[in-house]
Amino acid sequence: MITVTERAKYKALNLMQEEHKPADAFIRVGVEGGGCSGLTYKLEFDNQMKPDDKIFEDKGMKIVCDKKSFLYLIGTELDFTDGLNGKGFQFNNPNASRTCGCGESFSV
Repeated sequence: MITVTERAKYKALNLMQEEHKPADAFIRVGVEGGGCSGLTYKLEFDNQMKPDDKIFEDKGMKIVCDKKSFLYLIGTELDFTDGLNGKGFQFNNPNASRTCGCGESFSV
């Protein structure tokens, strides 16, 4: 399962409204090769389901992930921070054995 904190949910809903996303929009998360640790996180708003998508709902927020990425993201919590060390969505991934300094890439 992939979960979302209240802060991340609040920020995502605000961004979707600001960007005039359709009412059926959801958060799509994923993983792709790249970054200084080997894999990078992807996050976008979408409203088109794909055949191999896994669907989760947490705190009323729909989160969608492709099947391959899900293997790397099992148990991940999506959070949002606006602190002094950076602002943005963060992936709290229990499967990551190493992350880079910026937190945008990881390895397992």
